[in-house]
Amino acid sequence: MHLKKSLVAMMSAGVATSVAGFSTTVVAQEQSTSTVEAQERIQVIGSRLSMRTATDGTAPVDIITGEDLTASGITETARALQYAVPSFNFPSSSVTDGSDAVRPASLRGLSPDHTLVLVNGKRRHMSALVHLSGTTGRGSSNVDLNAIPISSIKRIEVLRDGAAALYGSDAIAGVINIVLKDQSEGGSVTVNSGQTYEGDGEQYKVHGNVGLELGDDGHLTLSAEYHHKNKTNRAGPDPRQQYPLVDGEPDPREATFDRFNHHVGAAEFENKALFANASVGLGEGELYAFGGVSDRTSQSGAFYRRALDSRNILEVYPDGFLPLLTPDTRDTSAYVGYKFDIGQWRVDASTGYGESEFHYRVENSINASIGPSSQTQFDAGTLITDELNATVDVSRFVPFVNNSDLSVAFGVSYRENSYQIRAGEQASYRDGGYADRPAGSQGFTGFKPASEVDESRDNTGVYVEVENMLTANFQWGAAVRYEDYSDFGSHTSWKLSGRYDLTDEWALRATANTGFRAPSVQQLYFSNISTLFIDRGNGLQPEQSGTFNNISTVARELGINGLEPEQSRSFSGGIVYNGYEGFTLTIDAFQIEIEDRIILSGDVSPQDSAAVADALAASGADNARFFVNAVDTTSRGIDVVAAKTFQLAELGELRTQMAYGYNKTEIDDVNLPALLDGLEDSLFDGVERTRMTRSVPQNSGSIAFTHTLSALETRLAFNYFGDYVLENSQGVRTEYGAKWITDLSAKYRFSPQLSVSAGVQNLFDEYPDKQPEGSQFNGIFMYPLTNAPFGFNGGYYYAELTYRF
Repeated sequence: MHLKKSLVAMMSAGVATSVAGFSTTVVAQEQSTSTVEAQERIQVIGSRLSMRTATDGTAPVDIITGEDLTASGITETARALQYAVPSFNFPSSSVTDGSDAVRPASLRGLSPDHTLVLVNGKRRHMSALVHLSGTTGRGSSNVDLNAIPISSIKRIEVLRDGAAALYGSDAIAGVINIVLKDQSEGGSVTVNSGQTYEGDGEQYKVHGNVGLELGDDGHLTLSAEYHHKNKTNRAGPDPRQQYPLVDGEPDPREATFDRFNHHVGAAEFENKALFANASVGLGEGELYAFGGVSDRTSQSGAFYRRALDSRNILEVYPDGFLPLLTPDTRDTSAYVGYKFDIGQWRVDASTGYGESEFHYRVENSINASIGPSSQTQFDAGTLITDELNATVDVSRFVPFVNNSDLSVAFGVSYRENSYQIRAGEQASYRDGGYADRPAGSQGFTGFKPASEVDESRDNTGVYVEVENMLTANFQWGAAVRYEDYSDFGSHTSWKLSGRYDLTDEWALRATANTGFRAPSVQQLYFSNISTLFIDRGNGLQPEQSGTFNNISTVARELGINGLEPEQSRSFSGGIVYNGYEGFTLTIDAFQIEIEDRIILSGDVSPQDSAAVADALAASGADNARFFVNAVDTTSRGIDVVAAKTFQLAELGELRTQMAYGYNKTEIDDVNLPALLDGLEDSLFDGVERTRMTRSVPQNSGSIAFTHTLSALETRLAFNYFGDYVLENSQGVRTEYGAKWITDLSAKYRFSPQLSVSAGVQNLFDEYPDKQPEGSQFNGIFMYPLTNAPFGFNGGYYYAELTYRF
């Protein structure tokens, strides 16, 4: 902890001087969505040293410019990326507790925590939230990409290949690198506003950036955003009896009750963000820094509590109530580094700190066990995770065989991750004993003192990477990385890559690598006991449901050992065409085998076995779930990207691009702790199997046309989301059909400074297939609450005004 405080103090002092810049170790690249970007020579992820143009690398990478992200008027970073990169999934969900505020995102159909996120080539911290409801990636945490404003982004690079040997833990599915804007002059201000066809979901956003000179050769680029969005609601009417009977007859208020009492749709939120990116020459080197802060408050609904519900107090809510979850989410990050030369060696030394705080708040609620005197707003507790990184990277070129140069890079890194759970206020969890009513704040029960934790772990990593252009046609690379963790030991991973140019137009490329993902501190230390309503064949009944971490007494008594890292073996191979009048095509196939995947198990209860009954006897919980290394999987797929620009003489320019992604995950084996063997149907049931393998589309794609004629730019995009499958607790599987989503927009530039845009997202007002009647909860939840690939808000139209200076 002394080391962390010292490094943070040094970093803070560097930020205070306002001299900092971006780390030029960015990602590998594959296919640009912009002709200009395709011609720009940039340093790339997946290759620490080599300068590449688009399609020149050994691994597939999508490069999306900031202009591409904003072309369709999408206002959220993660959603914009979803529409730009078909292999990236960002499904919508509702009534999923904290996941309504920080939604899971994933790459290649794997878990959200299998993708490493970098900013300017440096590791970004994860969200403190653990996804506990029925969303994709249940039991995982992910980086909140929406905490990074689009206005701060120069481009995003998505490496679709394993890269643990290069960057360490989490890079199993791939790497997303966000490169921040870095201009030293000029800027822009944009105002955006729109709403859905239904007339809800109104939003407005003001964002912009400005570049300032710093010294003789430096820059300071500031980006800011204010974003407000109202909720959408696609809930059906509630046909159920709402009030207790009056003398055996329905209460007259049943006839006038507003039966649209649930909130099923996008959450309401307000987001404020400020980011900075700077660099300046200092001595013989370059001092750089970047970072930002994002503060978001959101509001979403839980299940409605009817007036006759035992969870309600009629004196407080005579007509029932809808508990509202209103968490505050705050992300803070800062990096400081210095790049300099020692002889022929290039040295990059940096330190960075990131923190995510997820503060649970519940409004319009009650603790029924306290009775009529209960308060209606609660502080339900806080989750905090922070990450400290310190790295030194060294690189140079050395003479090699065949008159070629060998690029050599090596480095050392230190990382410390911490996790805290702070209990909510006492009223959010205590049992007041009133009339046998359930305890805790309704909608989300507060964290109890028994759940409080303040733990950390650290690791040190060293790596060596070499790369060589042996001949004019053959390029190869190799990397090895060793990591040592304070809590579960060490791991070594490696990567080999190669590319052979058959002709000036055609090339073959391939990679092979091993990888790993260390269990997150959230998975290691998260625990909570709360009141849930569970149907065990006799209707919904309140139970004390516990999530126990692996250092708990319950876990030890059930023979559940500490979590181990997930380990992967990945192979990819592809073909690249880069020739005919600027036409580019890449086709890449991949296979990713993962052993010991970590899952959040299903519930086990005393009825399941004597061992479970004994373990739970003193815990105060009626059932339990755990994080366990339980599943081996294999994922296979193919990615296709094509692009071409047509010069149409007096008719202007037409840019076209097509992207397609296919992925399929299969479960190879399930391994459970010895004392829980035989409980597979409880610990890893059909619901979780389906969620892991079919809850996101196996097929997705996009076709986009951008036409420029003088000052007018028009964009038409067709986005394809393939079918997906969900399963309910009764074992009923439902397939939701594939859909095409059409976006249309136009931009007119009145001058180099002023432009106006307008457009429609989901032009033809497409919705997901409705749930089967038996899954609609009395017709209230018409659409699937989780994993809807493009949401269930329907069409949306907007207008945007931008001023550049």
